Parts: sequence; structure tokens; C-alpha cells
Amino acid sequence: MASFKDASECWKEILSNPKENVGLLSDIERFAKENTNPTNVVFGTSGWRGEIGLDYTFNNMKIVTEAIIAMFREEDPAVMEALGVKDLKEIQKRGVIVGHDNRFLGPDFAMTAIGLLNRAGIAAYYSGETTTPEFSSALEELGAAASINLTPSHNPARWAGYKFNPSDGGPAGPEITEVIEKFANKMMADRVIIPDAKAENYKTIDPVALYEKYINRKKTIDLDAIKKFIADNDVFICVDHVHGSTRGRPQRLLGDMGDKINYLRLENDYLFGGIAPEPSSKNMQMVTDELRASKAALTLGVIMDPDGDRIRFTDGTTELPMNAFGALAFHFFHTHKKLSGVVAKSVATSNFVNAIAEKLGVTLKETMVGFKNFRPFMLPSATERAIITFEESDGISGYNHTLEKDSMFGLLIAIEMMMLTGKTIGAYFKDVQEEFGYFYPDRSGVEVDRALVGKPLVEKLSKIKDTLTPGSSVTFGSKSKSVKNIITVDGTKVIFDDNSWLLIRPSGTEPKVRFYIETRSEDEKDIMFKKAEEITKAAISA
Repeated sequence: MASFKDASECWKEILSNPKENVGLLSDIERFAKENTNPTNVVFGTSGWRGEIGLDYTFNNMKIVTEAIIAMFREEDPAVMEALGVKDLKEIQKRGVIVGHDNRFLGPDFAMTAIGLLNRAGIAAYYSGETTTPEFSSALEELGAAASINLTPSHNPARWAGYKFNPSDGGPAGPEITEVIEKFANKMMADRVIIPDAKAENYKTIDPVALYEKYINRKKTIDLDAIKKFIADNDVFICVDHVHGSTRGRPQRLLGDMGDKINYLRLENDYLFGGIAPEPSSKNMQMVTDELRASKAALTLGVIMDPDGDRIRFTDGTTELPMNAFGALAFHFFHTHKKLSGVVAKSVATSNFVNAIAEKLGVTLKETMVGFKNFRPFMLPSATERAIITFEESDGISGYNHTLEKDSMFGLLIAIEMMMLTGKTIGAYFKDVQEEFGYFYPDRSGVEVDRALVGKPLVEKLSKIKDTLTPGSSVTFGSKSKSVKNIITVDGTKVIFDDNSWLLIRPSGTEPKVRFYIETRSEDEKDIMFKKAEEITKAAISA
């Protein structure tokens, strides 16, 4: 394997100069095929993730697939109910959808999984390059039993991932993932080597066509009205796909709009040009430049992540991360689209939507971090059905839509906002701020030793609540604040007497501790982040 001791060392060399070292991906492929070292499988907030060739290898990916098959065979009644199926025979007949994002070795991993499913008598659909929400719509349109989505979402190029969805299209809950972990980690401990199996019983499907059929059937979004609006008005839209699996989707759904829509970074690039492919403010710059060069009356720009479940917005002047856009979408759905129901957000999300919901008399639901926690409010049978669900990490869905977060849904409702208000999203946002108040959320974090990931890190961070109690004083530079309340629904959220807050929680997918803050002035952000880091380091070292 060349001169590299492991895949991690090889990835370090590749990413030091992606353009020059892209040829070294052949070494990563060898590591992925030949490395049979086990790993610990943990399904976090959004699936199992690992570094390609190091812990995400062909054998380890096969073990996770075999663990799913073992779960199917066990036919535990509670698991079958969560999957939405009766038994293994029904799963074999209805089949499993398998696809991937645009990551290195995606098609190879997918065919490997299909081979194992076929060997177990389970039919499969191969969706090719597919966004995360398209798995949800395809499951419903095809009536399939489950889906295997090979993506690490927005993680950097060296990562791969594995998401599993039951038949309703939502992210698998712990009643499913804990069983998969149990079977997988037993095989890992036994150092099981899974032989290859030929993929021979699968049907290739078009996930975009199925998604369009789903949108038109659900009727939450009017594609025909959106297309007419773009064609008839002075509009310019820019979409940055960052080489991800969302490429081609807007063109298919909206048709050829000539120079009214510009698409960026459509090319194949397993290394994403050397950047972390997330919808960050820094990565948004290309879109902002395009919009500022436009003379159109209404401008809109978005950037999407590789698997199409995260999105960030701008009109060229005002940038809206999901903390702001999700609240705006709620106001839009309630006020302009006249939809009734609750609004759901995660505990790490801005309280801007709280202020809007309170004034409009709408019930707000605050959940643990992880889009899967919105499921009770998104099911058609829900007694308290959400009209918008969103989380600060740029994910959104809404009424009668997918149980997974969806960047295309975000793009389409942003266009609808311009269509129904006659304003850019920035102007609309300013109007809503003036009516409901000003909030300044942000997020950051620090990396931790990989050995801490999981229970050890959770235990260390849980001690924070014992040192920061209601009524205690916390120093911020030359000022101090009193702790008003502590919320421990997910991590530790410390609310201060001026209604600013910080939340410290372990990442569910990476060796990191996440910081979420909200201040009442822009000037206080850096101070709040420093305090969060100080508290975290003290907890870890204790």
C-alpha cells in the first residue's frame, strides 16, 4: 500500500494538495478493500460514519449490512412495527432501496450492499446518485420496505457514511439503530469477514422522477406556479451544488430557465476542491458574488450540501442560515400559505421562532438535536402536526413533506416567498424582525480525542449541570451574568438572566463537542464562544 502506514496518513497527504494528489485515491481504495480491522459502530444523529479505508472499509460496511439483515431475520415484533412491515417475507418482496451521494467508491459500496441483500433473498432498487430526501419520497412512491443511503452528509471528503430509513421514509429511531449496532458490534468483536456476493436482483430507478411525482401529489408546493413566476418576472437565482448529489435536480424540476438560474460546481470532484462541503458562510461567497453582479429586481442564492439535506440562503445582501430562514418559513407558511398546526425546532435552534409562535398563538415543540426527533409531529396521523420543522444545522422540512430534511424543499419555498410577498428573502426577513425582535445565534465547537466518543464524552459533559446551577454567576470578560435556567433535554443548555444562552453537547457523528449560542447583540458572540470552550475543557479534564 504505497508507503503509507494507514488510510489516515494517506488522506492527510491527499488533502494537503487535493489537485496534485487526487491520484492517491487508488491507495485509499486498496486500504478500503484490504483493511479488515474492526471498528465500533455507532448510529449518531444521522447514521454511522467513518474515514474511508480506516474504519469505513468494505468489510465493515458489509458487517453493518449483514447486521441489518440479521435484524430483519430476527423478526422482533417491536422492530417490525418500527419498520412498518410484518415479517422478513414482506421485506423480501417489497425490497430495499440502495443509493449513494457523490463520494469516492459510492457505487462500489452500493453494489456490495445490494449483493448481500440479494443473497438473503431481498429484492433491491438501485437509485444511483441520490439525495437524502429522495430516499424518503422513493420509499413512499415505490412502497419499498427500507432504504440504505450511503452518505456522511456534509462531512469532509475522507468520510463515508451509512443511513438507514424504515418504510415511512424517516430516519431510523433508536428502536432500530440500537439493534443494528448490537448485531454489528458483535460481529466486529468476533472479527467476522463477510464474503462478497453478486448483485443480481435489482431494478434501477430514477429518484428525481419519483421526487417530482411526490411533490405534485402532496401539493404543499406548486411547481407550475413557481416555474411561471420565474419565467414571467425579473428574477435571478444562483444554486451552488458544491459537486454534490443535488446537481441536476433544480433543472429537472424547474425546467430550462436560461440565464435566470445559474448553477455552480456541477463537476465530479471526490475531494470537493479541498473544502469541507457544508453550507457555510465562507462557502457561500461564490453565490454572493454572482448575485451582487446581477441587476435583477429579485435575487436568490443557495448552497446545498452533498446529500441534499442542508441548505443556506442569501439574496446577495442578507445571508440567512437556518436559524433565521426556518423561523421565516414558519411565518410564511402560517401567514401567507394559511397552514395551521405546530412548529417544531431542536433545542439548539434560535429562539426567534419562539417569539413569532408566541405572538401568533401557535404551539412550539422543542426537541433533542437530530431530525429524527421531529417524526411525531410530521406523520400524517399526528394529532399535533407541524407546518414547519427545522434545526439550526441547516435542515428543514414541512407540512405533508418528507420526514427527512430537504434542501430542495428549502429552495422551492424560498422562491415561493419571493412569489407571494414580491420581496427578496432579506427584505421579508427584515419586516419579520421588526415585528418580532432581534436574535443573534451562532455555533462552533472543538475536536476531542476519538477515544472519548460515545458514553465517556457524554458522562464528562453531563457534569456541567452540577457546576452551573440556577442563580450562580458566570463571568464574561468584565461582565457577569446570572444563570436563569438549565435545560438538559440534549446536552446542557444554560439560559442567562438576559435570555442569552449557550448549549454544549457532544456531536452524534464526529469526535467533536458542539457549541450553540444565542446573544442579544452581535458584539457578545466571541465572548460567549470563549466561555463555552472554557466550560467544556474544564469538564473534559476533570
